[in-house]
Amino acid sequence: MKLRGRILYLTEDPNQIAAQFGGTDLRLSADADMHYGVNTDAMISGRACTLGYTPTILGPYFLENFKETVAKDDVRTGGFQVIVGGDAYGSGSSREVAVVAHQGAGIELVIARSFQRIFQENMVYAGMPFTTDYGVVDRLRAGEDIDVVAFFDELPPFFNQVASIGGLLPYGNAWLTGKVDPWYETETEARPLNVVEKICAARAWAGGRPGVGDGPKFGISSVAPGDQVLCRAGFRGMHEYTAGMVMALYEEAFGRVPVQDPDQCAAFEDHFVLIDEPTVPDAVKAARLGPARQLAAEMEQACTHHGIRLHGPGRDHQAGVCHRIVVEEYARPGDVVVLTDSHSPTAGVLNAFAFGVGSTAMAFALRTGLIPVTVPKVVRVVVSGDAKGVLSPKDLVLHLIGDPYFREEHWRTGPTDTCVIQLGGPGLDQWNVDELSVITNMTVEGGLMTGIVEPCEPLRDFLRERRGVDYADWMFAPDENAHYERVIEVDLDDVPLTVATPGDSRNRMSLEAASDIEIHNVVIASCTGGSISDLRAAADVLRGHRIREGVRVTVTPSSEVVAREAEEAGILDIFRGLGAVISPPGCGSCIGNGPGVPLPGETTASTTNRNFDRRMGAPGPVYLVSPAVAAASAITGRLTDPRHL
Repeated sequence: MKLRGRILYLTEDPNQIAAQFGGTDLRLSADADMHYGVNTDAMISGRACTLGYTPTILGPYFLENFKETVAKDDVRTGGFQVIVGGDAYGSGSSREVAVVAHQGAGIELVIARSFQRIFQENMVYAGMPFTTDYGVVDRLRAGEDIDVVAFFDELPPFFNQVASIGGLLPYGNAWLTGKVDPWYETETEARPLNVVEKICAARAWAGGRPGVGDGPKFGISSVAPGDQVLCRAGFRGMHEYTAGMVMALYEEAFGRVPVQDPDQCAAFEDHFVLIDEPTVPDAVKAARLGPARQLAAEMEQACTHHGIRLHGPGRDHQAGVCHRIVVEEYARPGDVVVLTDSHSPTAGVLNAFAFGVGSTAMAFALRTGLIPVTVPKVVRVVVSGDAKGVLSPKDLVLHLIGDPYFREEHWRTGPTDTCVIQLGGPGLDQWNVDELSVITNMTVEGGLMTGIVEPCEPLRDFLRERRGVDYADWMFAPDENAHYERVIEVDLDDVPLTVATPGDSRNRMSLEAASDIEIHNVVIASCTGGSISDLRAAADVLRGHRIREGVRVTVTPSSEVVAREAEEAGILDIFRGLGAVISPPGCGSCIGNGPGVPLPGETTASTTNRNFDRRMGAPGPVYLVSPAVAAASAITGRLTDPRHL
């Protein structure tokens, strides 16, 4: 590749961004103040994602509204060929269309200080060259013809094999026809393992293939951080934003053949189902409803043909947010659980190794029953102390991921490193599975692969009560002398009520320091704020009070099961009596597809997990809070500690 076009620097200074689109070519040093965490919502908005999944469709929308300076099609028409970012490039969603949008906008190389896991994997599987070497910019400017494919040679063995064979799906065909052998040692020496290492080792492919002899073999004695292995996947899932692309890739690569283990697959109509609710702004409906219905229809058609169960309103299987339903019905301890959504770590609360993947990886998993895994580093977080009925898991996880150790990725030593939080300690026992799932869900917001909970009483209680099985033989506990990248002791007495300030979930601030922030829009919803425990916590604060005049409140249960339980317990009556908008189950407001979209001039307090600029469908600052703080803020009209009421 030679530099024929321009280089776009994504700096913190919006004036520098605007100058580049005005024709100025910047020349910045490697230590320039680059934007932290260029996220997938900024790369391609939730609105644009409803339009389709091809480069031609998505290219014009790449970086639209980034720092409120980039207009539609500015990148492509500006002739930019190379993009330069800062740390944590590709934060956020698993949407592979973020990579597709780069390609459609004419970007041929991405340079950043570090990349987030899912986005990096999507680049590998889509053949998008990338590097963390800022010196490449000078080489390009000097006229050098750089072999960008050589960047893949610097990657670990599996990534290199995939790049060399032409992508993950051709690799899948090679595996199915016996042209691939394990590149890693299958006769490994036993050693003490943490929970994730145990699951990876137990599920690792050890040779063989379908239809030959006894078929594939699984299970090796040990794995170590940095190893890349193929693991047997348990549950696999997708939703309307991704299913059309997944199945198009699937059929192009493999034909119209059955998926592997269809009983362990499901699709979810959850992201678009609330767009036509009465309180959704007309502009949102006009922009999103038509194309969203088309994507949903593609998913329904694919599910019918391939025999994949479909969840959604009026379907044979209950409606609700996919992550909540996976916890309620599908995920099992010790399984590898994957969905085409970055918040798949929710299921880590069940002692499962659960993480988000892109569309190509899901197509591969549906056909082969396998998922590629880069064995992560593991940080053990040991929780003790008393939450005193006030401190919530939302406060704890915001406190954790906002710590410099995670925010600045001090655990990282190489560009393809990944990291997991393993949660243990007696402090977990005072919360239930609904509450603990908020922590595992939001580990991805800290740039981590996932979170996983060690066997504990809340987990055992949930499995006995909800599944009728204790799964004792399925659970993985860490070995006594297992290795950890770091062990962090957390005393809940030292954790303040915490909020995330606008722009990134890692922007932590104590609630006390944020108590002068006025709030106009309160959203109690999503896979981190719409469980029965979340709704009960908010209702307990609201009981006996009134919502402040001028404050809007939206409540969205996360599944039909949750809605029914909340109705029977009188919780929804409390919200109705105070004038809150109660919507059917779904995850719309989190991504700007439902009630709760901020109106002009509003500041939002939300129980959702992500507060990227414009993610909720409109400009306006969004603060992430616990359900109790959201309810207290609705009463006072400012961010409020519920203990002050």
